[in-house]
Amino acid sequence: MKPPDLPALLARRAHLPAGGTTVYRAAHTTETGGLFALDLAGDAAVLSLYADLSSGEEARLAAACGALPGVAGVYLKRRPAEARHAANVAREWLTPPEPVWGEARPEVTALEAGVPFLIRPGGDLSIGLFTDARPLRAWVRAHAPEGGRVLNTFAYTCGFGLSAALGGAGVVKNVDLSRKVLVWGQENYALSGLPAPDADFLYGDVFEWLGRLRKRGDRFDLVVLDPPSFARGKTGIWRAERDYARLAALAAEVTAPGGRVLAVTNHAGLSGAAFERMVAAGLTEAERRGQLLTRLGAGEDYPGAAHLKAGVWALN
Repeated sequence: MKPPDLPALLARRAHLPAGGTTVYRAAHTTETGGLFALDLAGDAAVLSLYADLSSGEEARLAAACGALPGVAGVYLKRRPAEARHAANVAREWLTPPEPVWGEARPEVTALEAGVPFLIRPGGDLSIGLFTDARPLRAWVRAHAPEGGRVLNTFAYTCGFGLSAALGGAGVVKNVDLSRKVLVWGQENYALSGLPAPDADFLYGDVFEWLGRLRKRGDRFDLVVLDPPSFARGKTGIWRAERDYARLAALAAEVTAPGGRVLAVTNHAGLSGAAFERMVAAGLTEAERRGQLLTRLGAGEDYPGAAHLKAGVWALN
């Protein structure tokens, strides 16, 4: 395996750290023949493998990543096609907690457009921030309802919620099924000097919370939907390609008149057109009219990427 010219790929992204973004994708799969991706977070590198390599090939590729300027340590993520199952039975093989090259960086504070985020390179397959969604977080920060209410579902470490709060939203609720990531989100808030009361970090199933909020009469000026492509929860198995319309309908029921819904999917097998039809069907089911205002996608450090699709709908 001959690796691509990593220094050249990194040079194409030099404007990102120069502009205050130190967590980003340094090499995307479209630039590596689908073999691997490389993310940088401060001085930690995260190498994601999408092909089976020998131990020697893995070591040589990790060393090539470690030779890039400013890299102190390289962490490895193996991402086979069956990773959903493997993540439950071979987690330490998929995501070794220690670096495979260089110095350990259990936790790094990295910047996105000047906003600090806690990144944990060795903790899991997901390191704390999905860098492909950077343009979406920028949109939320720029268009957050001044003094208004925002609901951030499937919040993970609360990047969208933090962006809304920094953009001037008055109330932001973050919902996730993991207490661990909600606490992580509170730590991200603290890095920006924002209050993070427990009441704004709602632990539990998103579908149950959407029903509960609707019954309480809670309404939001912006609802962010960023679900996984596949998940198991209390309400059963979620599949984006089958269930997104139902999610959009539930979101519409808690969206205030004149409010907006930011709907996101990272399902590579779901076309943009099919995704938009599902969202529109959900709005119709909820008896709401919606206008698609804008489409969003991955940042320039993901050249040729088509997996991430997002749209902003304005509701009547």
